[in-house]
Amino acid sequence: MDDLEKAILISFDESGSVDSGLKSQAVAFCQQIKESPSLCSICIERLCFSKLVQVQFWCLQCLHGALQVRYSSMSLEEKSFIRKSVFSMACYETIDDKNSVRVLEGPAFIKNKLAQVVVSLIYFEYPLIWASVFIDYLPNLRKGPVVIDMFCRVLNALDDELISMDYPRSSDEVAVAGRIKDAMRQQCIQQIVRVWYDILSMYKASDPDLCTSALDCIRRYVTWIDIGLIANDVFLQLLFELMLSNGLSDQVRGASASCVIAVVSKRMDPKSKLNLLQSLHMSRVFGLVATEDNDSDLVSRVASLLTGYATEVLECSKRLNSEDGKGISVEILNEVMPSVFYVMQNCEVDATFSILQFLSGYVGTMKNLSLLTNAQLLHVGQMLEVIRVHMCFDPVYRNNLDIWDKIGREEEDRMMEFRKDLLVLLRSIGRVAPDVTQVFIRNSIADAVASPDERNVEEVEAALSLFLALGESLTDEMIRTGSGLLRELVLMLLSTRFPCHSNRLVALVYLETITRYLKFVQENTQYIPLVLGAFLDERGIHHPNINVGRRASYLFMRVVKLLKAKLLPYIETILQSLQDKVAQFTSMGFASTELSSCEDGSHIFEAIGLLIGMEEVPLGKQSDYLSALLTPLCHQVEEALLNAKVRNEEESPTKIAIIQQIIMAINALSKGFSERLVTASRPGIGAMFKQTLDVLLQILVVFPKIEPLRSKVTSFIHRMVDTLGSSVFPYLPKALEQLLAESEPKELLGFMLLLNQLICKFNTAVGDIMDEVYPAIAGRVFNILPREPLSLGPGGNNEEIRELQELQRTFYTLLHVIATHDLSSVFLSPKSRVYLDPMMQLLLSTSCGHKDILVRKACVQIFIRLIKDWSARPYGEEKVPGFKKFVIEAFAINCCLYSVLDKSFEFRDANTLTLFGEIVLAQKVMYEKFGNDFLVHFVSKGFPAAHCPQDLAQQYCQKLQGNDIKALKSFYQTVIENLRVQQNGSLVFR
Repeated sequence: MDDLEKAILISFDESGSVDSGLKSQAVAFCQQIKESPSLCSICIERLCFSKLVQVQFWCLQCLHGALQVRYSSMSLEEKSFIRKSVFSMACYETIDDKNSVRVLEGPAFIKNKLAQVVVSLIYFEYPLIWASVFIDYLPNLRKGPVVIDMFCRVLNALDDELISMDYPRSSDEVAVAGRIKDAMRQQCIQQIVRVWYDILSMYKASDPDLCTSALDCIRRYVTWIDIGLIANDVFLQLLFELMLSNGLSDQVRGASASCVIAVVSKRMDPKSKLNLLQSLHMSRVFGLVATEDNDSDLVSRVASLLTGYATEVLECSKRLNSEDGKGISVEILNEVMPSVFYVMQNCEVDATFSILQFLSGYVGTMKNLSLLTNAQLLHVGQMLEVIRVHMCFDPVYRNNLDIWDKIGREEEDRMMEFRKDLLVLLRSIGRVAPDVTQVFIRNSIADAVASPDERNVEEVEAALSLFLALGESLTDEMIRTGSGLLRELVLMLLSTRFPCHSNRLVALVYLETITRYLKFVQENTQYIPLVLGAFLDERGIHHPNINVGRRASYLFMRVVKLLKAKLLPYIETILQSLQDKVAQFTSMGFASTELSSCEDGSHIFEAIGLLIGMEEVPLGKQSDYLSALLTPLCHQVEEALLNAKVRNEEESPTKIAIIQQIIMAINALSKGFSERLVTASRPGIGAMFKQTLDVLLQILVVFPKIEPLRSKVTSFIHRMVDTLGSSVFPYLPKALEQLLAESEPKELLGFMLLLNQLICKFNTAVGDIMDEVYPAIAGRVFNILPREPLSLGPGGNNEEIRELQELQRTFYTLLHVIATHDLSSVFLSPKSRVYLDPMMQLLLSTSCGHKDILVRKACVQIFIRLIKDWSARPYGEEKVPGFKKFVIEAFAINCCLYSVLDKSFEFRDANTLTLFGEIVLAQKVMYEKFGNDFLVHFVSKGFPAAHCPQDLAQQYCQKLQGNDIKALKSFYQTVIENLRVQQNGSLVFR
């Protein structure tokens, strides 16, 4: 063993027993050989005598790499030497007489690497230099399986490396592949096909691996060779014989099925394709899926063949206009469809998705038919049964799904994803055959109820899920009128007591389905008691499973929203039914359970609020109902606050959780009461909410640092602003003072959102409040926000940066709301003056360069409003000393000129174009307010710095002094685009 072989063995060693320094030396030595001009000679010499597979692999890998990188620079002699040597190896010959090493006696990965080397030569040399490569190879096949196997490997590698479009190809590779295919079609493909036939005939029983390899070649090459070479009586007969023969191995039978799939899928003229499909007599393979092991690879291949065959027949029927063609297509489809249905119902194969695509396509052909044939109706029924079977959960997971553990969650997620395509198909069928679909669903529900207990759960859930999904394909009008069998189905749903109703999945889908068809009940109010029963008894809100109960609460709230006034006669009944749940909502056990944001149980209170908040409810009863709810809840809060003061139990998690629950309940309850009702028509109701607000604001005093409570109280204040209107004003100073006192950055954000709501609702009426709180907010914001721009960089706390960015964005929104609601005087109050300069600097830098274009636009709009508010007519007295100078010298030049000159200002973007419109409007407003002071400075200082020609500057002055803002905008865009070319981005915001 020489040094190179030793180095190769050491470099390949993965045992860890070799010294790392020695391994590094070995790798370096091998690399040195790779860079040698005589690398190819060295590799071929080693391949002549070394039986070590590591050495063989390394040498073949180097040859492959050298051909790819150095081929164009090799001499003719070197290319000829490599060609002859490699071809000899591939033909099972020794390269010289001194040794007897044959590469083809190595393992599969060595032969595959040799095939890659041969393909590299074909890439560069066929057909112009090495025209006879395939013709020369064919006589060598007489040497037996070892050479035939290598020949198949070369053909398969040629497909993998160059021809197959399953991999991304460069334009050069596509061109070379085209050249090779054209040459092979003309020169040798017929002989290769004959060889394939002979291989299959000779080795079908004795060498299944060899046959499978040859069949794999055929499958790949069918896509681009003349289809007549394979699709003829002789060759097809052989493929079907292989597929149908019980005596052959499954791998050969499956591989032959894949070849027929390739033939079936070949792109052809639809008329010729249909003739080919008809000639296959596919019915002879139908029995294979029923007689073989359903999980076998053969069944999977045959299933794919039947699906592909049916899909191609369907495509032909779509593309053919002749009645004969359509008739033949229908005949073939009618023949193959039962097998397709059998495959989908009984075989565990990967073809399910493609079968669903085929069935969707098949249903699509029925869309414009006024009447379906008996065969089509039969197929529709079979499809529905296939859907129903596949919709059923596996009973193995029943307990997991019911208690909803990790396994149950994963299985439910998987099934919901799998069902998507099934439900798309169901809705399509529901549109083309509504009567058949509704009858099927009715029978499914009836059968599920009557089925044995061991299958009851899954069948009931699937049947109800079908009915639920059907609703998505129906119009509101169809549901309202109960068209077709819908009336019967809804009544069946409402009146049926399923034995398995205690199961979580069944209970949930039952309630969802009732909710889907509520518009029918809205029109047929006699069924309201049945709906209320379903939601209020143990099937819904009182279900033993807490997840079902909470979902039922949410859905019941939706029921109340829709039926509302029609529920007036049932209010007493509903309130009595919910009494225990209302009490339970704020209990320790309930408050400590895990809450989800959308189904926390407070929806019961929202539903009650919607019911008792109606004006149709008599005042006396309304007061009694509301008092019965608010009084005990407020007492609970007062008691908790009192205990906290006495015992200092500020950190008690259970107490905090209960108070949270109470605030959420009252908040939800208040949603049913309109501002008009509580302030104008029934102020006594408003007084009850004011008393409640008084109590809840005490929470901020007793628990000043508990963020979840502060957040819930803030949310309640939002609600009371909407509910109580201006009568909430007396409560605001104290509330805002408490909220601002201990606020963290995240809470400050919520506080500013509350102020935005107040300003948008009450405008200048909140001026005094804003004079008080704005300085505190500005001081806090400018202390928190860093001076440098915020960006998410590597190594930074991205979550913290995101919070600061959100705080900054909300602060901009607040400034915008203040400015645009006639409250800009707030910025000039004695306490706020100290923050005027940092605010203007922040607005300036943001309007010039913030990454969010909408934020930039908002800042420009703030400047426009401040210019209007704080500027008298030209030459008038300055309202804010220094403001005019700042606007003309800083804002006008930097934002209105330099920032738009930057190439990042993209005129093709719609948002940027809107920002540009605001910037042009700002110039117009500055001219109206500042006159020539603005114009002279802008034109004499800004334009020359941007290398603006004098004629453009003069035209700009004319356009600005005119009255056509659109013309000004269009002209200014032209100016900017011209200046960009001249100054080439040399100006930056400063």
